[in-house]
Amino acid sequence: MKSPRFLVATLRVLLLTVAWLASPTLLGAEVWSTNFVAQSALPQGPGLAAKYLADVGITNHPAVIFADDFETGALGARWDETSKALSLVVPENPACGQRCLKVEARLGQNQGGGLTKWFASAPRVFVRFYTRFDAGCDYVHHFVTLRANKGLRGGDKWSGFGGAGLRPTGDERFSTALEPWGNWARWPAPGRWNFYSYWHEMKVSPDGKYWGNSFAPEPQPNIEKGRWICAEFMLQHNTPGKPDGEQAFWIDGQLLGHWKGINWRKTEALQANALTLEAYITDRWTKNPTNIVYFDNAVIAREYIGPAGQ
Repeated sequence: MKSPRFLVATLRVLLLTVAWLASPTLLGAEVWSTNFVAQSALPQGPGLAAKYLADVGITNHPAVIFADDFETGALGARWDETSKALSLVVPENPACGQRCLKVEARLGQNQGGGLTKWFASAPRVFVRFYTRFDAGCDYVHHFVTLRANKGLRGGDKWSGFGGAGLRPTGDERFSTALEPWGNWARWPAPGRWNFYSYWHEMKVSPDGKYWGNSFAPEPQPNIEKGRWICAEFMLQHNTPGKPDGEQAFWIDGQLLGHWKGINWRKTEALQANALTLEAYITDRWTKNPTNIVYFDNAVIAREYIGPAGQ
């Protein structure tokens, strides 16, 4: 006859296995709450940017926190951190001006790179950017990430960075990233749009670690290479300790996902205040030797931004 300790341990393993098999993260579906896009009251189509041709003058709008159209100045001049593998090139998209950011990731040489901006946060933070995946671009590991840090100075400004595979405690970090996801190579590269999120109530992964949970609306088409895409996402801070936070994203002005009931944080001091615009690859899923992603017309605001004025 098995000992009680053995039986309890066996039961725990079975329960954890069931939880893993039922995990929306494992299946690539949304986590924790239903996609409320059909009932959402969030705006779609034109937003505050509609009045600004190619975003010219958009920084004058009172709701805009930060903007970079990459038209003037040195690379990364408006940002706080700049990595390698970046350049400014002609965008082949007159709607967004004459220059854009190019990220060229090469296997065996670099993993790509990007730009980071810290900013004074708001109850709702909207991030909009344009992006284009080169025809030869393979799967991308990390993309555009909004991070919450304990502050904007000293070590506090870095509290939201790192921690891969670890669950946040609720008072030092949370993050969400709008990324292309390949669903374990089931979808052609670069995949489909998806939120990849870390917070203190996230679900455990099959290996017992805490990798980012996925919020992926289905059905949706595969991401088209070779054309400029207007992507935007929103994060609403929760009342500390209460599940009233939200996140949503739009593609070309169409709302594809809206999730509610998220307890992002336990303390008011923890604010989403750092944006990283990047294309980062690893050799686990990326097999093409050269992977190029373009970015343009990045805006952070307190209200819905929408596509650039035409």
